[in-house]
Amino acid sequence: MSVSEQPAEEYDYLIIGGGAAGLSLAYHMAQEPRLADKRVLLLEPEAKTQNDRTWSFWADEPSPFDGIVVGEWRQIAFRSPGFERVFDLGRYRYKTIRGVDYYRFVQAALAARPQQFRVLRGVVSELVKEGDRVTARSTAGDFRARYAFDSRPPRIQPRPDKYHYQVQHFVGWEVETDIDVFNPEVAEFMDFRGEQQQEARFIYVLPFSRRKALVEYTLFSGAPLEKSEYEAALREYLSTTLGLQDYRITDEEVGAIPMTDHPLPAQTGPNIVNIGTRGGRAKASTGYAFKRIQQQSARLAAALAATGQLPEDVTGDKWQFRLFDTLLLDIMQRRGETTRDIFAQLFANNPVERIFRFLDERTSWVDNLRIMNSVPAGPFMRSIWQVLRGRPGRRL
Repeated sequence: MSVSEQPAEEYDYLIIGGGAAGLSLAYHMAQEPRLADKRVLLLEPEAKTQNDRTWSFWADEPSPFDGIVVGEWRQIAFRSPGFERVFDLGRYRYKTIRGVDYYRFVQAALAARPQQFRVLRGVVSELVKEGDRVTARSTAGDFRARYAFDSRPPRIQPRPDKYHYQVQHFVGWEVETDIDVFNPEVAEFMDFRGEQQQEARFIYVLPFSRRKALVEYTLFSGAPLEKSEYEAALREYLSTTLGLQDYRITDEEVGAIPMTDHPLPAQTGPNIVNIGTRGGRAKASTGYAFKRIQQQSARLAAALAATGQLPEDVTGDKWQFRLFDTLLLDIMQRRGETTRDIFAQLFANNPVERIFRFLDERTSWVDNLRIMNSVPAGPFMRSIWQVLRGRPGRRL
């Protein structure tokens, strides 16, 4: 009997993909005692054994992953030609986790519960709804469950006449030096002092010690650059801004995160939940995803434990923050270089804790109005007009 002819194995939950989203949901399920009798299958195409990325986030309370944090900062710096300030984060901390450490941490948690979790290598070709069950057809066989959680990359048919499509793209070098040059107390959150070239371009630095840091050249724009352009910008920053001539590149990070208001459905029918980037967890205006993934994972696990069913709203997203994201995306698309001025005014005129709450979509209407009144009105008014017309702005 071939794999495709074998009867589908039965589970309670299927998790498609073992990256940040799939592993996060599995971890939150593992931490919920009321789900201990459920059988969960995680299907992942490849072994997660390499450090293929890092995740950074701000938090005002402890997280389950604090034990694998490789960097934590109580201060961040914002820099632009007209405004510079180092901010004390108050009750917040800015934290960084390496992908490989996260993979190992969650994989160990799942391995400790072999009766509950099974992890298989396999590529899922389709999810098929069959009555009140869903079947995953994969290279490892067919598997059926009450619910499936799908974190495969989304397939988007672009509609540039209706939606915005930007990318957060970057190249980062982990560098070591023989002299003290970095300030390990302060993360360089955004350094906009370089040429913008009609886009939003900045340097981002995570200092792990006085002689070791991750230095990234990051852009918000329509498309990635040639790799040599990122490298030239990094060399310029290291030599001109930091005065470094001798340094060693010990690791490299390359990434491109979609930033779009193109609808990414939270569900594909009543039995299939889209998670991670596929479910819109990368915030459209910043690209930050890790904490949003954790919040949804906790939400899903809690509802399944309490009722055996999905929450009525699987994301908890609020429409007003989607509108704010769209407006900023429109500004980036029309006049990307003005993004620098908007962020400069945002940081100059607001407590950093309010900014973080706003980006976390936790602010009240009063604080939302304070945020909007703190930044230049002109670019946003033009983008509101574009939204009312239903036509994304274009650079003139």
